[in-house]
Amino acid sequence: MSFPYLDETLELNEETRKDLPGSFIALPSGITHYEEGGDKNGQPVVLVHGFSVPYFIYDPTFEFLSNQGFRVLRYDLLGRGFSDRPNVRYNADLFVNQLTELLDALDFKNIALVGLSMGGPITASFIQRHPRYVSKHVLIDPAGARAVSLSPMLKAVRMPGLGELFLGLFGSGSMVKSIASDLFTPERVEQFRAKYKIQMKYRGFKRAILSTMRNGMLNSFIESYRRVGALKKPTLIFWGRQDATIPFEHSADILAAMPHAELRVVENCGHIPHYERPGEVNEILLEFLRR
Repeated sequence: MSFPYLDETLELNEETRKDLPGSFIALPSGITHYEEGGDKNGQPVVLVHGFSVPYFIYDPTFEFLSNQGFRVLRYDLLGRGFSDRPNVRYNADLFVNQLTELLDALDFKNIALVGLSMGGPITASFIQRHPRYVSKHVLIDPAGARAVSLSPMLKAVRMPGLGELFLGLFGSGSMVKSIASDLFTPERVEQFRAKYKIQMKYRGFKRAILSTMRNGMLNSFIESYRRVGALKKPTLIFWGRQDATIPFEHSADILAAMPHAELRVVENCGHIPHYERPGEVNEILLEFLRR
């Protein structure tokens, strides 16, 4: 029996999805919410988001690359946004399988694969298993260089029973409040929070978040980065200098694992430089993709 999160009042089903933006596709791992833009014959670029913010986090990137003639795909990871929230283990296997199924269903090949935050471990795990799908790799403030350092409170949240109780009593407010740490620019916080909260109304969100924390997605993925680094696929890394979520110092570990990668530091910026500083990031990204 699932824990009754009282603020999760809606079901994601055929009826509720009728009024939601984007497209939906039934995959073996679950119904996935996605959007495809740009030129159907353009160079394919696939955008993988992070721990809990769904695909709107790529709004500026998606629009820019679509207008530049790329074939762009963004989607919600299972448990987030408007994708299904199955009662399963939310681990690297689940997310890699979802991405593989989606690419095959939509016939995406020879892609440039972009991973933000937890999307870093997901894309690295994917390339490690399916290197032939990917021609170029882009990482944005990637997690997984080191295990995430958890406060005593978050360690308690990972414990069965305590986590459900804490998220049930305090989870919604604390998650919405903490999401502001991703941003360096204060005036953008309220708009960001408003978009983030929409997904929280649908049943299964908090269960998926807890399962993700409990099944290794906050651990170190440095071995995956090393194995992908050995493939020497063209790789570009962005990092916000003032990132409070995945500290900039972790970039040294990623570069040691992937010494061929090119690092671009975005000054006066937090965890999501492509969202806060799209003008600067998009031009660098465009040059890399067209190189």
